Amino acid sequence: MWFGFVTLFPEMIETIADLGVFGRARREGLLQVTCINPRDFTHDKHRTVDDRPYGGGAGMVMRYEPLMAAVNTAKEQAPQGTPVVLMSPQGQVFRQAAVTQNLELPGLILVCGRYEGLDERFIEDAIDWEWSVGDYVLSGGELPALVVADAFARHVPGVLGNSLSNIDESHLDDRLDYPHYTRPEIVGSKSVPKELLSGHHEQIEQYRHSSAFARTYQRRPEMLVRRLYNPQQLAALSEALFEAPE
Repeated sequence: MWFGFVTLFPEMIETIADLGVFGRARREGLLQVTCINPRDFTHDKHRTVDDRPYGGGAGMVMRYEPLMAAVNTAKEQAPQGTPVVLMSPQGQVFRQAAVTQNLELPGLILVCGRYEGLDERFIEDAIDWEWSVGDYVLSGGELPALVVADAFARHVPGVLGNSLSNIDESHLDDRLDYPHYTRPEIVGSKSVPKELLSGHHEQIEQYRHSSAFARTYQRRPEMLVRRLYNPQQLAALSEALFEAPE
């Protein structure tokens, strides 16, 4: 999958994108990362990409021309059909569904804003989608853009060493993940749940299913109303609500 970052801080993207699972997949050619700096499309000695806002007010606004030139350059390099996404606190909240519904995309152009905002005319002319990673404000869009890229990259075949890792994760079916345990079996007064030690596959799956529902009900109950349930799932949900494992 191809990722193009329109950013004033390409070194920030390059540093993080070279680490961990993402970095390994990049070195193996499964992921491609390109950074385009709007400053490279300015024509003054200070490489100015911002200016004072019309109407006054605090902060500076990123200018139309260098942003549009950077996006156009990204489009020339991107696979056909790659959308342009602006990371913005005003955008639609980025959820797992945005990933699973767009797995066929060949790439993403991720625009990382800075300063007080971007010229609205650029947003109207260049941006296909606006995504927000949460209801808070950051200094720039680089970290949110990396979050989005990582969420998509995990679904590229071969990126994860274990293909099952993508199947059994939080949010994929509007539930949180079940609790995980590893050795040692006992830590202080706490031991691994007996169901996980039984060796009985069906019992283990039932425990994990109920635990996931219970955790979702306790921590994110609003997620449970976003889906339909078959009879087996309703039974598991009922068990989770009335007999939630500790």
